[in-house]
Amino acid sequence: QVQLVESGGGLVQAGGSLRLSCAASGRTFSGYARGWFRQAPGKEREFVAAISWNGGSTYYADSVKGRFTISRDNAKNTVYLQMNSLKPEDTAVYYCAASTYISTERNPYDYWGQGTQVTVSS
Repeated sequence: QVQLVESGGGLVQAGGSLRLSCAASGRTFSGYARGWFRQAPGKEREFVAAISWNGGSTYYADSVKGRFTISRDNAKNTVYLQMNSLKPEDTAVYYCAASTYISTERNPYDYWGQGTQVTVSS
């Protein structure tokens, strides 16, 4: 069974940092692009960051550029999202996903995790 499992979410004060991890099991995703999306209450799921299969290309939403960093370790079948200078508006459920090609859109991503809650207090 293919699974993507996020971890590392939690409650943090504004200006703080969190590091999310997304571990894959059931198959290798070393040849897949990986992405992070988030969904706040009452809002649509939105793109946050994506990384190509070899880490050579990365994309970021304008709202997180310069504060968040996506990275991956193919040997561990894991992708990370380092989040610094967190703001209350970053509060959301964060989802990781895998796609055969890098994209900022949701549709190309075939595999999704269950999500991890990130709450940033002011």
